[in-house]
Amino acid sequence: MKKNIFIQKAGIHIIAIVLFMVITMSYFSPLLNGKKLNQGDISRFKGMSKEIVDYRAKHGEEPLWTNSMFSGMPAYQISMKSKGDLMPYLDDLFKGFLPHPADLVFLYMIGFYILLLSLKVDPWLSITGAFAFAFSSYFIIIIEAGHNSKAHAIGYMAPVIAGVILTYRGKYLLGGLMTLLFLALEIHAGHPQITYYLLIALFLFGLFELYSAISEKTLQKFLKSSVIVIVAGLLALGPNMSKFLTTLEYSKATIRGKTELTTEKENRTSGLDKDYATQWSYGKAETGTLFIPDFNGGASGGALSEKSAVFQALIKNGVPANQAKTYIKSMPTYWGPQPFVAGPVYAGAIVVFLFLLGLFLVKGRFRWWILSVTLLAIFLSWGKNFMSLTDLFFRYVPMYNKFRTVSMILVLAELTLPLMGFVVLNNIFRQKYSKEELWKAIRIAGGITAGLSLLFVIMPTAFFDFTGSSDAQLPDWLRGAIVEDRIHLFTSDSLRSLILVLLTIGVLILFSLGKIKRHYAVGIIGVLMLFDLWGVNKRYLNNDDFVSKRMVEHPYPMTAADRQILQDKDPDFRVFNLTVSPFNDASTSYYHKSIGGYHGAKLRRYQELIDAHISKFHMPVLNMLNTKYFIRKDQQGKVLVQQNPDALGNAWFVDHIQWVKNADEELAALENFDPRKTAVIDLRFRDIVGDFNIPADSLRNIRLTSYDPKDMVYESNARKEGFAVFSEIYYAKGWKAFIDGKEAPYVRADYVLRAMKIPAGKHRIEFIFKPDSYFIGEKIAWVSSILIYLIVIAGLVFLVKDYTGKKPEKQG
Repeated sequence: MKKNIFIQKAGIHIIAIVLFMVITMSYFSPLLNGKKLNQGDISRFKGMSKEIVDYRAKHGEEPLWTNSMFSGMPAYQISMKSKGDLMPYLDDLFKGFLPHPADLVFLYMIGFYILLLSLKVDPWLSITGAFAFAFSSYFIIIIEAGHNSKAHAIGYMAPVIAGVILTYRGKYLLGGLMTLLFLALEIHAGHPQITYYLLIALFLFGLFELYSAISEKTLQKFLKSSVIVIVAGLLALGPNMSKFLTTLEYSKATIRGKTELTTEKENRTSGLDKDYATQWSYGKAETGTLFIPDFNGGASGGALSEKSAVFQALIKNGVPANQAKTYIKSMPTYWGPQPFVAGPVYAGAIVVFLFLLGLFLVKGRFRWWILSVTLLAIFLSWGKNFMSLTDLFFRYVPMYNKFRTVSMILVLAELTLPLMGFVVLNNIFRQKYSKEELWKAIRIAGGITAGLSLLFVIMPTAFFDFTGSSDAQLPDWLRGAIVEDRIHLFTSDSLRSLILVLLTIGVLILFSLGKIKRHYAVGIIGVLMLFDLWGVNKRYLNNDDFVSKRMVEHPYPMTAADRQILQDKDPDFRVFNLTVSPFNDASTSYYHKSIGGYHGAKLRRYQELIDAHISKFHMPVLNMLNTKYFIRKDQQGKVLVQQNPDALGNAWFVDHIQWVKNADEELAALENFDPRKTAVIDLRFRDIVGDFNIPADSLRNIRLTSYDPKDMVYESNARKEGFAVFSEIYYAKGWKAFIDGKEAPYVRADYVLRAMKIPAGKHRIEFIFKPDSYFIGEKIAWVSSILIYLIVIAGLVFLVKDYTGKKPEKQG
C-alpha cells in the first residue's frame, strides 16, 4: 500500500518536472534551433573576463588578478572557478540540465514547487503556482539583461525557505537537510544581495516563530529548530568559503567600503554613498506595476504600434514612414522616477488578487509573516522616495548599505505574493472556508482590485499626468503624442487586469457553488495565469532577442583601432577608449588592458581617482597609469588611435617624495605634480620608507621583464639606492614584493600605485599575488563540500528507510 502511494506521488512529481521542462523550452524555443539569447551583461562579462578565461585555458589555474579593467583588480571578483566547491554538480541537477538560460526558469519552477509542497499545497496546484512565480516579469527581464547570477540566486530562495519552514514545523532531519543543501546552492549562485534579502525574510520568519514559541510555551522546540538552521547555515557557507573570504576582504577596499575622504559627509555611509545606492528607487505609485504591467509605461525604450499617436504624429510632421517605423520600436514610454528600466516588476493581476484574498482568509503567524515581508520589501524598494526608512536601514541594519539598486528587494514581494495566493487557493479548493466567509473575502479583495482597475480605465488622468522627467527634451507635438500613448497603455493594461480578476472571481464562485470541479478550476486559473504572465513577458524577452551562437560567443568583433594597437608587442600598457562610456564599458577589456571597465565593486580609491582626475582627462594621472593609447573620434566621427608619448611605462625611479597627511591631501596633490619626478605618499607609510632623501642618479633604470597578471617581474640597475613607482594598482591583501627572492616591503604612492625602495646595483624585483584568503578558503571549501555530500547522502538513506518502515541496522 505504502509502495503504491510512493509510486503515485513520484509520478506526479515526474509529470511536474516534464511540464516545467516543456513550458520552459516552449518559451525559449529558439534554443532548440541552435540560437542563443543575446544578454547585454553576459556580453560585458565576456569582455571583462577575457584575460582571465584565456589565462585559465592556457595555464589550467586561476590568475586571481587581472589588469584588463580599471588598471587592475582581483580576478576572483569577475570570474573564478573554485576547485574546492563541489556544489556545481548538484546545481546542474536542479537546473534540469537544460540549455542556458532556460535552466534558470526551470530552477524558478522547481524551487517554488518544492516550497508549496512543503506547505502541503496540492501538487497540481503547486505546479500552477510554480508557473506563476517563475513568470513574474522581473525574473524574466533580468535574464534578458544577462543578470544570470541574480536569477540563479532567486531560484534557490524558495527551497531554502521550504527547508527552514519544515525545520520549525518539527521535520528536523528533512528540514535541516533541505536548508543545508539549498542554502549552499543559494550562496554558490554568487549574488550576495539576493541572499541578503532572503536572510531578511528568514529573520522576520524567525521573529514570528519566537513570538509563537513564547506564547505557546514551546521555546525548547524553537531553540532546537534554530540551532539546526544556524548549523546548517554555517555548513552551507563552507563550500563557498574561498569566494566568501576573498569578497569579505576585498569589499572593505571597494566602493562598498568606507571612504577615507572627508568630503560630502552627508552623502557618505560605511558602505555605498547614498545617492549611488538609491539611484534606482521604485516610485511609490510605481508599486502599481505589481498589478498592472504598464502602470508606468513599461520599459524606457518601449515599442509602439503604427496605430499609436506617436507614429501618427511623426508622419504628420514629415518623418518618412520607414524612419517612423524604426523610431516607434524604442520610445520613452516609461514615465516613472527611475533613471531607466528594462520593464516593470509585474507579479500578475490574478496573483495580486489572490494575495489580498489570502490576507482576509488565511489566519495565524504565516499571514503576518507574509504581510510583513511584503510591506517591508515595498517600503524599502522606494529608497530615496522613503528616505526616513532607507536612512534608518543604512545606519543601523548591518550590511544593508553595501548594496545598490534598492528596488531589487521587490524580489521578496514577488515571492510572497504568489506564496500567499496559492496557500489560500489550496485552502479554498479543500473547502476550509464557508461559502459566506469566502464570498465576503472575494467581495473585499475583488472590490479593491477590480474597483481600482475600473477607475483607472474610466478616468486615468484624474490620478496621474503621465509625464516623465525626460519629456522636456522632446518637441511639444511629440510630447503630447507620447502622453496620449502612455494613457492608452495604462488604460489597456488596467482593463486587462480587470478582466483577469473578474474571470478568476467567476471561477471561484462557480467552484463554491459546485458548478465546476476542483481540477477544472485549477486548470482554468492556471491557464489564465500563464496567459497573463506569458503575454507580458513576451514584451520584454521574445524570439527577436535570440541571435546566432557566434554573435554571443564573440560579442566584440575586432576593429581597425584594436588591430592597430595590438601590433604593439609591449606586454603591459593601458588603453583609454573615449568612443564608449569608458567606466561602463567592457568591450575595451576584451582586447586591451583598459583604464575603464564595468563592475559594481571597483576599488574605492580608483573610483575616487576617476571622479577627481581621470574623468577630467588629467594627463599627469593618465601618464602615471601608463596610458599608452587613446581611442577617440575626430570631428567627422572617424575612429582614431592616438599614442601618448608621455606614458611613464611600467615602472620608473623618482627624484622626490611628497609626504601628505591624509587621503584628502593625497588626492589633491595629484592636481599639480609631475609623476615622473615626484611620488605622493601618505605619512602612514613613513615607518616603512623612513627619512629617505633620494640621491641623484642619472643612469638608474628599471624595466618590466616578465608579464603575468599575478606575477610581475622587473629588473633594476642603479649606482645608488633609489625609490621606484610601479604602474600597478596597490592592493595589500595578497600582493607581496620580493627583491632577489627575499620579501621586501612596499607602500602605496600616488593614491593608487605601488612603490618601494630599491638597493643600489642590479636586482630582480618580483610582485606575486597570493592572497591567503583564497588558498585557506579553497581548503575549507573542499572539506565542507565532502562533508555536505556525506550528510545529505546519509540523511536521504535514513529518510528512505524511515519512510519504508525500516530502521537503520545496528552496527556491531
